[in-house]
Amino acid sequence: MKSSLDAIASLLLLSCSSFLGSSVSLLAQAPAPPPGPPPQPEFVKQGQQLIRDGKPEDALTLYRQTLKTSPGSIPANIAAGSVLDLMGKGEEARKYFAKAIDVADTPEGKTAAKRAMAMSYAFEGNCSKTIEYEQQVFDFHGNAKNFFQQGEIADEGARVCLDSGDFDTAYKWYKIGHDTGLKEPDIKPARQDLWNFRWEHAQARIAARRGDTAEAQKHVAAAKAILDKGTNPEQAPFFPALKGYVAFYAADYKTALAELTQANQNDPFIQYLMGQTYEKLGEKEKAREFYRKASLSASHNPAAAYAVPVARKKLT
Repeated sequence: MKSSLDAIASLLLLSCSSFLGSSVSLLAQAPAPPPGPPPQPEFVKQGQQLIRDGKPEDALTLYRQTLKTSPGSIPANIAAGSVLDLMGKGEEARKYFAKAIDVADTPEGKTAAKRAMAMSYAFEGNCSKTIEYEQQVFDFHGNAKNFFQQGEIADEGARVCLDSGDFDTAYKWYKIGHDTGLKEPDIKPARQDLWNFRWEHAQARIAARRGDTAEAQKHVAAAKAILDKGTNPEQAPFFPALKGYVAFYAADYKTALAELTQANQNDPFIQYLMGQTYEKLGEKEKAREFYRKASLSASHNPAAAYAVPVARKKLT
C-alpha cells in the first residue's frame, strides 16, 4: 500500500507543476515542503523523456504496456491519460482518468485522479468542467483542514479559467484561494505575504486581459511592494513574468520581451508567450522556435494545458 501511495504522490507532483502555486506559472510558488517527494516510477520517467523528445506515441505505448500487466495502476492510467491530453485526444484521455478514479481504493488516490481529470478539461479550455473536478479536490483538502492546499487548488482552477477567457470565474476562484489560504491556523506573516502577493499577481493579470492597463499596473505595484518586504525571496522570479504578461497585453512588446527573458525559460506558458511576442515584433523564425519549445512540454498542468494546444496550432 505504501508503494502505491508513493506512486500516486509522485504522479500528482509530476502532473501538477506549472506556473503558480503547485502549478508553477504566472502564480507565486510556495516554499517546498520539508520532506522530499518520492521518486517517480521508472516508466513515468521514461515516458516523460519520450514526450520531450517529440515521441508521445512511444510514451503512450510504454504506458499501455504497463497497463497490460497492471490494469489497475493509478500512475499508469494517469500517465496514459496525460499523454493523450498532450496529443489533443482529450475524450480518450478521460477514459483513463475515469478508470483511475474508479479503481483507486483510497481517498488520496481518487483525489489524484480527479485532479488529473480537471487538467484534462483544461487542455480543452473548459473552465466549467475543470472547476467541477477541482471543487471535489478542494473539498477533499477542506475536510482535512488543509487550508494551504485548498488555496493551491483554487488558484489552479482560477488559472485555467483565466487562460480560457472566463475572467469572472477566474476572479472568483483566485479570491477563494486567497481567502482560504489565509485561514491557516497560526499563519506566519511570510505566508500571509505569499497569499497577498499571489492575489495582487492574479488581479494584475485579470485586469491586463480585460484591457485595463492602468488597473493592472496598480496591482503590479502592489505585488512589488509585498515582494520588497523580503519575506518570500523565492517569489522574485515570478515578478518579471508578471511584468512581461501585463506589457504583452498592453501591446508593449519590446518591454514584454525584455521581462519575459528574465522569467522561467522552461515554462511552456512563458515559451508560448515569448513566441507570441516575437511574432508581434515580426521575428517569425524566433516565434516558431519558442512555439516549438512550448509544444514539446511533457507537463500536465495549467501552463501546458494552455500552451501546448495553441503552440501546436501555430506550427501547423
